[in-house]
Amino acid sequence: MRRGWPVAIRAPGEALLTLLAIETADEGRLATFAPGGDYALLISSGRAETLKLTNQRAAADPDAPVVVEKAPWFDMALATALADPQLDLATPLKGPFRTLEPAQPRAMAAALRLARIAGLLPAFVVGGTDPAVTLDAADVDAHEDAARLAIAVRARLPVAQAEDAEIVAFRSPESADEHIALLIGQPDGTAPLVRLHSECLTGDVLGSLKCDCGPQLDAAIAAIRRAGWGILLYLRQEGRGIGLVNKLRAYALQDQGFDTVDANTRLGFAIDARDFGVAARMLVLLGQERVRLLTNNPAKVAGLEAAGVRVVERVPHALPANPHNARYLATKRDRTGHQL
Repeated sequence: MRRGWPVAIRAPGEALLTLLAIETADEGRLATFAPGGDYALLISSGRAETLKLTNQRAAADPDAPVVVEKAPWFDMALATALADPQLDLATPLKGPFRTLEPAQPRAMAAALRLARIAGLLPAFVVGGTDPAVTLDAADVDAHEDAARLAIAVRARLPVAQAEDAEIVAFRSPESADEHIALLIGQPDGTAPLVRLHSECLTGDVLGSLKCDCGPQLDAAIAAIRRAGWGILLYLRQEGRGIGLVNKLRAYALQDQGFDTVDANTRLGFAIDARDFGVAARMLVLLGQERVRLLTNNPAKVAGLEAAGVRVVERVPHALPANPHNARYLATKRDRTGHQL
């Protein structure tokens, strides 16, 4: 998909769905994919609601597929404008557009998930020919199946705030993402203090002031050290699960005045696409099924509980705001239920 090659997805009981990712396509690839010009567009409900192509009820699930019927004035530039919200202000859309009932809903939903996994915009041309590869919808599900995660290696890793720490790496056969646990202190029979920290290159490495991720990471290690025993889970779920490039696209939309919630949905993604079942699987593999969770996010508590890890206590984890992230923190409090 990143190379601009068409792919196909099949789901039980549905016709084969052929797709060309709009982000990496061009006029030549589109002409080869659909030489007769017979195609439609597949986008998510979140993106469709932004374009006023669906109602609020349909947009309640931002990941649900929406099919846009091809109009006579369609071309690659218009398809790109429909897919990419960064062009919303620069490209007047040549509507009206008509949506169709998805004929292959399971395969289309899998395609939108596959785009997120690939770090691409969730938007496709559908209905062409000659896919380079054909996948089952189950293949996409397997990529994010937490049950397939296993411990790859363990080693001692002294860190600045915890010289007795041990690092444990986890991976699955399908995914290139390698999740990490940092064990601090020694198990003492009590529920460990656990922090689920989603990867944030801009905050953790570059010191971004747009979020509070870097300071939260440092403060979590210090809190676990003070507690005497606990685990930091470093989850490869950049940008709440949409990937680095799409997170930076959301930043660009924030520069236009949208908050972090609206930026994600304008891109066509869920407000939070993370799977905390991954964290639960890591804890089970480490022999910890009762935890004290260091978080302000009720979704993390619910995610662990749903996956079989009991949260015996939620420990607040709040840090002061700065002028650059005050709106971001307020959005988390007011629109995603964070208990700051």
